[in-house]
Amino acid sequence: MARTAKLRTLTEKAVAAYVKTGDAGKPLHDGGGLYLRKRDREDVAYWYLRLTDPATGAQQWHRMFPDDPAGHYPRKSLADARQEAEKLWRQRSEGNDPRALRQLKIQADAARKQQAEEEARRRLTVRGLFDHWQRVELAPHVGADGKARGRKDGGTYIREQFERRVFGPLGDVAVADVRKADVLAVLDEVTAAGKLRTANVLLASLKQMFQFALKRDLVERNPLDVLSKRDVGGQETERERTLSAEEVQALAAALPLARMSPRSVAAVWVILATGVRVGELTAAEWKHVDLDAARWYLPTTKNGRDHTIHLSAFALKHFQALAALRENDKDGKPLPWVFPNTAGDGPVCVKSFGKQLSDRQRPPEKRMSGRSKRTDSLSLPGGRWTAHDLRRTAATLMAGMGISGDVIDECLNHVIENRVRRTYIRDRRPVEQARAFEALGERLQALVSGEAPASNVITLGASRAA
Repeated sequence: MARTAKLRTLTEKAVAAYVKTGDAGKPLHDGGGLYLRKRDREDVAYWYLRLTDPATGAQQWHRMFPDDPAGHYPRKSLADARQEAEKLWRQRSEGNDPRALRQLKIQADAARKQQAEEEARRRLTVRGLFDHWQRVELAPHVGADGKARGRKDGGTYIREQFERRVFGPLGDVAVADVRKADVLAVLDEVTAAGKLRTANVLLASLKQMFQFALKRDLVERNPLDVLSKRDVGGQETERERTLSAEEVQALAAALPLARMSPRSVAAVWVILATGVRVGELTAAEWKHVDLDAARWYLPTTKNGRDHTIHLSAFALKHFQALAALRENDKDGKPLPWVFPNTAGDGPVCVKSFGKQLSDRQRPPEKRMSGRSKRTDSLSLPGGRWTAHDLRRTAATLMAGMGISGDVIDECLNHVIENRVRRTYIRDRRPVEQARAFEALGERLQALVSGEAPASNVITLGASRAA
């Protein structure tokens, strides 16, 4: 006969009364080690079996029905508890400790949960991976070496491209399931639309993202390792467009008629006078511009190296024009950005300046709806030009005045390619940079004002030192 058969002393009525009015500090005993224990301030009680540890002889409480949400009285009646107790004592007689079995079950459940979490992690979607990649690598941050890391826009541009072209077909696909063919199908659509450079940018970003996943063991391989630009948009031809001196003169005559915003007009001349990248210009903040000292400091640049630009009289004149356009926020405080967006809550989008230039270099029949009617007002004899071509033009004008290439590189904040030279040569040559910027400013002023013919060369000796 089972152990509890002779010792059943409780009744359902006694159990109900205990739960309602009994002392929580005194468990109700049915015999055979079966107890009902009430909790303070609760109208429920839980069934326990009192066991003896065979190794130590210590008394232990083993809660019954531990995994059942309805494992308490009155959901589990006295009859239910007695039946469960019989089963547990039977296990005990067979050498199976209920507490040990319970512990094994807990461990097995934890292992299954961990495995499920690992599988879920490995089933991370393409969109989820991008979010993680953007948060960890694309967002601006400072690395352990003290150098700036990430992208200046925090990955905003590439997210826009992914939203437009990648997330539709692949966003919800598990990263581990993505094949090379899946990605090529997306990039082929971009290439077919004539967006060759965009296809290359997407490929490069996708390869970086999958490499990020590979390093974190989120994928077993990078499916795009064998792909290169020639498989999608093709090898890009390096642009060589520069504006000739005659075109700079023509540009000076065309800008007042192009109906561009005054800030954008000033931006053209600032890039020509400083050789700065367009993204660095549009992100500029007034706290980094010292008009009195004729100095502009760039704390973060594309190559992660800060840069100080001497403002020539020509460049300073256009910065002063920008300062006169400075607006206040809703609280009456001056906006911090040199080129604020229309909402006044951040810098203008870097692409907006390029669009203004592009919209004014179209044949009239290709005018875009809602954009400038001055479709060819900035067209120049040498063909289409971009904001970056202005930077290249600045360097070319400097070279034409006999300024050495290494000084021009410093003016443009180029990183020295030779690692040994980069390691040992730390002088940024600020004095020579200032002279070069002054010479460039004087050359531009002469071209704009018509004081000198386009072919006239200004030597460094004729320029004003900083």
